Amino acid sequence: MSSHKVGFVSLGCPKALVDSERILTQLRVEGYKVSPTYEDADIVVVNTCGFVDSAKQESLDTIGEALKENGKVLVTGCMGAQADLIHQAHPNVLGISGPQAYEQVVKQVHEHVPPPQSHDPFIDLAPPQGVKLTPRHYAYLKISEGCNHRCSFCIIPSMRGKLVSRGVGDVLEEAERLVNAGVQELLVISQDTSAFGVDIKYRTGFWQGRPVKSSMLGLCEALADLGVWVRLHYVYPYPHVDHVIPLMAEGKILPYLDIPFQHANSRILKLMKRPAATENTLKRIQQWRQICPALTLRSTFIVGFPGETDAEFEELLDFLDEAQLDRVGCFQYSPVTGAGANALPDPVPEEIKQERWERFMARQQMISMERLELKVGKQLEVILDSRTDGGYLARSMADAPDIDGLVYIRNESGLHDSELKIGTRTTVQITDSDEYDLYAECVVQ
Repeated sequence: MSSHKVGFVSLGCPKALVDSERILTQLRVEGYKVSPTYEDADIVVVNTCGFVDSAKQESLDTIGEALKENGKVLVTGCMGAQADLIHQAHPNVLGISGPQAYEQVVKQVHEHVPPPQSHDPFIDLAPPQGVKLTPRHYAYLKISEGCNHRCSFCIIPSMRGKLVSRGVGDVLEEAERLVNAGVQELLVISQDTSAFGVDIKYRTGFWQGRPVKSSMLGLCEALADLGVWVRLHYVYPYPHVDHVIPLMAEGKILPYLDIPFQHANSRILKLMKRPAATENTLKRIQQWRQICPALTLRSTFIVGFPGETDAEFEELLDFLDEAQLDRVGCFQYSPVTGAGANALPDPVPEEIKQERWERFMARQQMISMERLELKVGKQLEVILDSRTDGGYLARSMADAPDIDGLVYIRNESGLHDSELKIGTRTTVQITDSDEYDLYAECVVQ
């Protein structure tokens, strides 16, 4: 082999995307180049998702496509933990590894496409922040692996293992490298961000010569010093989350929490084996908003969980009305091979799942539209993601990339591109809204 090019397909969640970035960074350090096409690649790596059965099927389909177009395929990621399923569907794959198996993937690449002998590490350096698969101005910051919870609908712990927190100094050094490279928004991710440090008993680490506690609060306090947007994802509503809200009220980190509540009925939450199932969530939300009125709350829910009654679903709709969440996603319950919920009695018929999902989404759509209407006429700080004909696509503090809404900016003020650079923050005047997005004009500063 003379070209030493690796094709890469990354499926699934942002946590898997970070795994892909780490593998690609190591390959880049060793002199490999990344091919954007199957045809030019000497080998293809598929980083799979195995969270639900539909994701598994997408992974299998992608592996099949890579085999057809290239022929030399390595498989890694969450579905790699179920190697027998992959072998049954695609016996010709060259190797399979599970999630976080960075070294194993690189070793397998070496076996089939040896590292270039002419590689000069002083010329072919990877950037200090590593290879990123996101735009230059934002990046995912993964603070831990695995999860200690055993939610009955989820098999992630069986694939990714128990919680393993990174050293807080290591996390902060990575964040600092990203910011120095131009990143303006850090998206903190893990399976359970609020549990950061539990496994290492909140051991104190060091960053820039100062002690930092390995906890979500300690991490957020330090990240606030970097002067960029810091957005928290995958947070469980434990009582100690309350301590982070004042940081948001003071403008030190974004007033944004991504909390997967999943349901509102206590019986269903117990069947789901959800952590914090007994917490008074509505009371906690009210307290958070009293401290930080600008707080944006994003969540996900499941309808049609086994045994869910009409009354329990109505309770979920009532919760939406009271909680007034800003951003909400909803899924119809789907059995996942290996999940404990599969054994629960009284499955909800598919047509009832669909009807409940439609009612849920219609209710939340009205809530979202009403909350966005409140922003019309206000000035908001946004981050510019890309240019469009006659304007820009941007996001406000309330909008995480790829999952939340957008701010469509009309550049009627005549500001030049040199004044509005992609990846920078600016102030806009909100002129209109719809169910999910905002519309704005540039403000001459």
